[in-house]
Amino acid sequence: MTLRRVCVYCGSSSGSRPDYALAAQAVGTALARRGLELVYGGGNVGLMGQVADAALAAGGHVIGVIPESLMAREVGHRGLPDLRVVGTMHIRKALMAELADAFIALPGGFGTIEEFCEVLTWAQLGLHRKPFGLLNTAGFYDPLLAFFDHQVKERFVRSEHRELIISHTEPEALLEALATIQVPNLDKWLDRAQQ
Repeated sequence: MTLRRVCVYCGSSSGSRPDYALAAQAVGTALARRGLELVYGGGNVGLMGQVADAALAAGGHVIGVIPESLMAREVGHRGLPDLRVVGTMHIRKALMAELADAFIALPGGFGTIEEFCEVLTWAQLGLHRKPFGLLNTAGFYDPLLAFFDHQVKERFVRSEHRELIISHTEPEALLEALATIQVPNLDKWLDRAQQ
């Protein structure tokens, strides 16, 4: 699979640990160094602003997608070369998914989890065959990963679906995993998961 653009979901807050901002900056820098474009929610605050600013500083191309309601609150990043203002959150998510070849979730709140679980669900249903992963900075996603395992144990999620989730603690390792996942393996997982 050839990656051109990676969608990053992340918090509009910086969180409680400096590690989160450092990880967002590392992801933005790593994307630019690999020649990958960043697709994200278009904000200039929190981890969103950190990942975008780092990608821009490293010479990367950044596409922001933000609904009018958030742009009006002046949280839109006005320094982007490509900022797309859309009508609703639903349009925002659909456009981000369409533009991206892969997805990463950095630490974040309800919206970050919802966006990640949506692309996970779409893969489960066979609506896309794009890889996705969690950047598990400072163990942020340990409870969520444990919950996914609990869902498998309780037979609400099949192990084939759980295996689709890539998780790493380091940005470069996660990007490498997303870039080198073999499409036949991804297809095998998805085909098995849909049976």
